Parts: sequence; C-alpha cells; structure tokens
Amino acid sequence: MLKYKKPSFKNKKHLEKFFIKKGLKFLVEQSKKKTPLAKQTKLVKPVIMPKLDDLYNLYQYILINKRTTVLEFGSGWSTLIFSLALRELRNKFSKEARLLRRKNPFELFVIENSKKYLNITRNRIQKINKYLKIKNPIRINYHLTDVEMSTFNDRICTQYKKLPICNPDFIYLDGPDQFNIKKHINGISTKHNDMMPMTCDILKFEHFYTPGTMIVCDGRAANAKFYKDNFQRNWKYFNDKKADQHVFYLNDPILGKYNKLQVKFYNH
Repeated sequence: MLKYKKPSFKNKKHLEKFFIKKGLKFLVEQSKKKTPLAKQTKLVKPVIMPKLDDLYNLYQYILINKRTTVLEFGSGWSTLIFSLALRELRNKFSKEARLLRRKNPFELFVIENSKKYLNITRNRIQKINKYLKIKNPIRINYHLTDVEMSTFNDRICTQYKKLPICNPDFIYLDGPDQFNIKKHINGISTKHNDMMPMTCDILKFEHFYTPGTMIVCDGRAANAKFYKDNFQRNWKYFNDKKADQHVFYLNDPILGKYNKLQVKFYNH
C-alpha cells in the first residue's frame, strides 16, 4: 500500500530542543539572529537566516518516510539538514537498503546555478561535519549549471541546462533564483519583478520516477500549480499552508518486485 507521512506540528520549544540535541545549537542561535559563540563564528555566515520549523519539517519528511536518494534544486541550510537526516537513516537501515535496487542509497544530489551559494553551502557543511566530529558523512554530489528560458508543452518556463544522473525518491524544489536566468523565449524572461520561478525539470523526468516518490516545493505556488496542471501520472497533492509547502506523492500502481521492496522498506 502506498502512503506517506506528514510531520506533526511542534512548538518553538520542541524545535529548539530537537536541534540542540543534534548538536546544532548555533542553528537555534542563528534563527534568533543572535551572534553565535566565538568558536562557532566560523561555522555560520548565513546570507539567509535559518527557519527552524521549515528545517524540522524537511528533516522529518526524510526520516519518517525513509527516503534513500534526495535531489535538491537550490542549496542552503536545507542541504545540511538533508545530509544529517540521510546519515541517520543510513546508520539505521544500511543493511535493509542493500536489498533495494538503488544505485545511490543515502546520497544527496544538489543542483545550483550560483557558484557563490554552492561554495557557501559546501564549505559550511564541511566545517559543521568537522565541528560535529562526523567521520563518515553521506556522499553529497554538487552540480553547478546554468538555468535558461525554455518551453514545456508550448508553455514558457525555465530549465537547468544539465541534470545529474540519479532517480531520487525525494525532490526538494527551492531554486533557482528567478533573476539568475540565461536567454529568453520570444523576448520573455523571468528576470522581471512581476514574473515568478517556473521550472519544468521535474516534469521532463516524470515517467522515470518510481511509485512512492515525493516532491516538496518550498513556496513557489505558481510553479507548484504548473506541475499539478501538467503531471500525467497519479500524484497526491497536499498544500501545507502553515509551512508554505506544496507536497506531491506519486501514487501510481507498483511497477514490479523491486519497487514493491522499495515501498515495503518505506512503510516498515
């Protein structure tokens, strides 16, 4: 049976305790826009302050749904959270995962079109892994590529010029910046204040996803609507208005024995 679990609401006190227990007290301090301790100053020089509720939700989506391969469009604090959640799952379920036909178990793929932000994310994670004394971190595959104007079914949108070879069971859409886009279509570009992000990459890969695959869009309501209107398979959709997230879950019939094992792994 195909199903997915949604993180339950937690108050501010619970969120702070959760991250402190994970050794991420500096994350709590940064979320309050406070100056971190002297020994932690080099760990965090955020362009955007972390939001504990958003990061907690992402951690839980990975953990309670036992995701194995994450594809992230954009990078930032979420990249750190995905890496830690995948590591926790790997440490608990690496033996069971060997039975699955997954080429990239407990790996994270990050696609970014800004070299600056990709470097910030990569350097931050290296420093935090060292700070947390993580000797065996999960593998993070970083990909830097341009984003250009394109079309999908004659609808104007954007696309990443190059995608990594992987078949994720969890996709997080939080990029690209609508203003960092190449080219134009009929004179149209998203590089305008009245336009909005509108990627098509997830649609182009739709028929490769295995039943049980999850997609979470961080905000980007118009882009989520674009996906919802153009998907051809049976996706369950949930709009988490409180978290400002749009969640899709692929509820197609199971493909075969390997997909059956995969779904069984998720549910147990």
